Amino acid sequence: MSDIPQGSVLVLVLFNIFVSDMDSGIECTLSKIADNSKLCGAVDMLEGRDATQRDLDRLETWARANLMKFSRAKCKVLLPGHGNPKHKYRLGREWIENSPEEKDLGECW
Repeated sequence: MSDIPQGSVLVLVLFNIFVSDMDSGIECTLSKIADNSKLCGAVDMLEGRDATQRDLDRLETWARANLMKFSRAKCKVLLPGHGNPKHKYRLGREWIENSPEEKDLGECW
């Protein structure tokens, strides 16, 4: 045993260093856990919807600049609450699918 991180631990540390600037300029809350990212924001007015779309555009620009891609199959829009206007969002040129619930680290949201 040594004090030097090895294997998957080292990979996650290096990945987290690489994505440390991902949230630069982001208005909403961006959570980064291992190799997953989650953008969260309240969208009770049109300004919130526009801020969320601007952040998605920033993330897509960041990914292109860093030669990375988001997994489109894993991108979902969670629309909780009654009377939700169910805004549509896109990542790049593709629309993101809405979902009534999502599993996240074993919990259902």
